[in-house]
Amino acid sequence: MKRYGWSIKVKMDRLAEYKALHTAVWPEVLHRLKESNVQNYSIYYRDGYLFSYLEYTGQDFEKDMANMAADPNTQAWWKLTDPCQEPVNSASEGEWWATMEEVFHMD
Repeated sequence: MKRYGWSIKVKMDRLAEYKALHTAVWPEVLHRLKESNVQNYSIYYRDGYLFSYLEYTGQDFEKDMANMAADPNTQAWWKLTDPCQEPVNSASEGEWWATMEEVFHMD
């Protein structure tokens, strides 16, 4: 299992919308996440930023993420959530959710 953390800005005028969407995530999206070997997935909010944490249990992260991105239900979901977000200032070119470095973990 590998842990991942990412950050992104949330547009303040869309925060309520983003939170409302996540009170009822589509079952198809949740199923696709599980099929992509994602578990223990959380998104946190603070001061205009979202922090995402997940655990990946598969063998080919890039392939699983590409399959998820190709899923029509996931694409439809992202059409709703993406307008609520914008990359952090330090994001790499083309990076949406910016990868974070894990500096501590306790089992």
